[in-house]
Amino acid sequence: MAQPDPRKDGLLPFVIKRLQHWQSEIEHAGHKIRFAVARGPLNIASFLMGTTEFLLALSEKPEQIHQLLGIIADFLVEWMKHQRACFPSIDGMLILDDIIGFIGEKDFRAFGQPYLKRIYASQDVTVKFFHNDAPCKVSAPYLAEIGINLLNFGFQHSLNEMKAWTGNKITLLGNLPPRDVLADGTPEDIQKTTTELIASLPDRSRLILSCGGGMPPEVSTENIRVFITTVKALTGA
Repeated sequence: MAQPDPRKDGLLPFVIKRLQHWQSEIEHAGHKIRFAVARGPLNIASFLMGTTEFLLALSEKPEQIHQLLGIIADFLVEWMKHQRACFPSIDGMLILDDIIGFIGEKDFRAFGQPYLKRIYASQDVTVKFFHNDAPCKVSAPYLAEIGINLLNFGFQHSLNEMKAWTGNKITLLGNLPPRDVLADGTPEDIQKTTTELIASLPDRSRLILSCGGGMPPEVSTENIRVFITTVKALTGA
C-alpha cells in the first residue's frame, strides 16, 4: 500500500503550513527560509517523560532511555529531511537542546553525543547550528566532533571561555546578556556592555555578536539599533 505524501494529502504539520503561508512575504522582503529547526533528542525526551523523571532514568533505566532517544533521533532525521523537501532554500539546521546542560560528562557522552551526531550527520547542509543556553562547559569540547559549526550559548559563559573549551573550532553566536542588558538596559548600558565585551576579546575570529540565548520579549527597537551601531563602530563591520 502506498504511503501518504504529506505534501499532497493535507497532512502537513502546522509549522510547515505557516511557513508556506508566509513564504511569499518572506521572499518579497528579500529573505529566504534557510533553516530546518527542531528541539533536540534529550529535550523532546524530557517533554515526553518530565525533566526530573528523564534525568533519573538515565541512571535507573539506561537501556530504555537509549531506545527512546534512538526513536526520537530517527524521527528528527526524517523531520529535518521533510522540512528541506518542503523548502529547497534551506541550507542549515538548528537543534535546540538545553537538557544537555543538566548532565555530567559521562552522561553527555553516553546519551547526548551519539544521538546529536546521528542527527547532524544526516543532513548535507552548510550551517549546523546548535543552541544550548544552559551550562555548556561539559559538552563544548565535543561539539565540533558532533558536526556542529555554529553555537548559541548562555551569557553565564564568556566568549573567551567558550573559545577555549571548543578549541576555537566553532563559530560562536553571542554573548550580550539578553534580559538584563538588551531588554532592560538603557541605550547607554548596551553601548557600555557591548564595548567591554568586544574589548575583552584578544581573538575576534569565528564570532557573530548577538545576545547570549534567545531574543527576549519587548526589546525596544532603539536598544537593538544601539547594539548594532556599537558593534559596527568598534569592529568596522
